[in-house]
Amino acid sequence: MIAIHNGTARLDMTMFAERLQSTRKERKITQIRLADMLSVNPRVYNRWERGTAVPQLDTIVKIADILGVSLDVLVGREKSTHQPVIHNLKLHAMLNEIDALPDEDQKALVILMDSLIKRSKIDRVLAA
Repeated sequence: MIAIHNGTARLDMTMFAERLQSTRKERKITQIRLADMLSVNPRVYNRWERGTAVPQLDTIVKIADILGVSLDVLVGREKSTHQPVIHNLKLHAMLNEIDALPDEDQKALVILMDSLIKRSKIDRVLAA
């Protein structure tokens, strides 16, 4: 929620902390895992969810990207309606199994997928 005070907009950080925690939990990501993905200390991340500290704007943008939500959803201006859409039926069926893998295996899978996506982008550029 954005509060207007003396003509300036101020974000209600309690709302941000609540949305951060609920969105993270909806995605079944631990605090430690998200802190690792953001390259921040888990204690610092924990303070964000408790509302005792606020991340920098660029970090809030990274959080929104990682969680797959808009900034408006993350700060409570919009309700979350995000459901991941995977059109490949086999990949969609594997989603829960992938989510159940240990963090190290998930990290390896992310590296592999990232390299495949980058290779595909390079192939498209070279073909153009």
